[in-house]
Amino acid sequence: MTIVATNSTPLSTLHFDNRFVRELPADPLTENQRRQVMKSCYSYIEPTQVKHPQLLAYSKEVAQLIDLDEQDCFSSLFTQVFSGNKVLNGMQPYAQCYGGHQFGNWAGQLGDGRAINLGEVVNQQGQRHTLQLKGAGETPYSRSADGLAVLRSSVREFLCSEAMFHLGVPTTRALSLITTGESVVRDMFYDGRPKAEPGAIVCRVAPSFLRFGSYELFSARGDIDTLKQLVDYTIRTDFPHIGEPSVEVYLNWFKEVCERTADMIVHWMRVGFVHGVMNTDNMSILGLTIDYGPYGWLEDYNPDWTPNTTDANSRRYRFGHQPQIAQWNLFQLANAIYPLIEQAEPLQEIIQNYTHVYTEKWQLMRTDKLGLNSFVSETDDALNHELHEILQLAETDMTIFYRKLADLDTESLEQSDQQLLASLMDAYYAPDALTTNDKTRICNWLRDYQKRVQLDGTPDTVRKQKMNAVNPKYVLRNYMAQLAIDEAEQGDFTLINELLELLRHPYDEQIDMEHHAAKRPDWARERAGCSMLSCSS
Repeated sequence: MTIVATNSTPLSTLHFDNRFVRELPADPLTENQRRQVMKSCYSYIEPTQVKHPQLLAYSKEVAQLIDLDEQDCFSSLFTQVFSGNKVLNGMQPYAQCYGGHQFGNWAGQLGDGRAINLGEVVNQQGQRHTLQLKGAGETPYSRSADGLAVLRSSVREFLCSEAMFHLGVPTTRALSLITTGESVVRDMFYDGRPKAEPGAIVCRVAPSFLRFGSYELFSARGDIDTLKQLVDYTIRTDFPHIGEPSVEVYLNWFKEVCERTADMIVHWMRVGFVHGVMNTDNMSILGLTIDYGPYGWLEDYNPDWTPNTTDANSRRYRFGHQPQIAQWNLFQLANAIYPLIEQAEPLQEIIQNYTHVYTEKWQLMRTDKLGLNSFVSETDDALNHELHEILQLAETDMTIFYRKLADLDTESLEQSDQQLLASLMDAYYAPDALTTNDKTRICNWLRDYQKRVQLDGTPDTVRKQKMNAVNPKYVLRNYMAQLAIDEAEQGDFTLINELLELLRHPYDEQIDMEHHAAKRPDWARERAGCSMLSCSS
């Protein structure tokens, strides 16, 4: 591989400006023991040393964010630093303290149980990026766990972080995927049959890893002084454009958090992504997708589907419920910051307005997915509602359906039912299961859609280009990630890097990669790791 020199900063001389630890209160205790940490936003902690770290993959785009080039990323120093074996000058490793609501119930203190923040890099453009190792060992917040991560969950986190970014979804990023050379014991199915698996560490990158639960914990404890410090720090560091902290600014900040959260959820719905664990400790204050555990993409368009085996009965975090859960979580954040505002009415108004904000953004998103020029409620409410219904008539692959819909001829209204359906048949898992009534209903919708496009006067070539810019051809289906995991566990990392490259261009045709655009194969329906996932990692 040819290494090309770039205008970069050597890894050993990265500029760290650790504002989080400089301006916020630290845990006064330094021993690495599980405990309740009071009046502190973090605990200093060193990553656990590992025996034989090996770099499997890295994101060149994320490396560039922190001014590193290819030569840096293939260096021994890079592998040592991002496996936790070496701490660079300027790094101040720590684990965050936060709480959260899990599956609707207050869980108290949670914290970074297996994540260690190395420090905040300020790049040549003055942008701040926090570097965080996931799976780097025990912290005071590890509770009964070991603070480690296995290869399978790390592959999923690494690939999905970058896939989501290139899909245009707000997300944390992933710099590197490194194996530790050590085994980690996990009970994947919670069935009393634990086994040893390869350990791995992902370096995650984001401007901030603060969560809703970061604020909830101090409010729940009545520690309003620390709550105020944290909120003021957040505004000054990540929301400086809204002004110096005050009651009015707190409200404007909360309003922006609501808007960013709505944006994120709309993007999830656009690409068919299901987070799976929308606990308040997994909700970024910046409106970024964070904590990739049991996630998945809709393959069969089923609004009640959840990828999380823990959520299989209640389906609290199912695809179609994500907008409402986001609002519920924002309500918990409003409760947390209420002591700084002491006015319920403006907070309630912002929460209630979330529905309006989300609906507007959702309507615009649906308009783009259908290649229309604007949302016209008189026609498009019914059009969208009926589309939602026909997608559920038979097992329909959402990703493929929208890409095939872009190929529909809308300029000719003289097509038979068979001609209309021809371009869509690849989207159905069992096309023979479509009844005559199903086909009639689908064709009626397609004709309504043709007429709606003709009202816009948009040529098919233009409409197709618009649709294919927002409807991906390639998403990280769970079975694809599982195949990469299978090979990686046998020492072959080729598919990880092939998928990383594929997912850099999810809207492009990529002729040589057509096999990755196919429906989920039948063998993957029930196989572990290919559909639903557990929270175990």
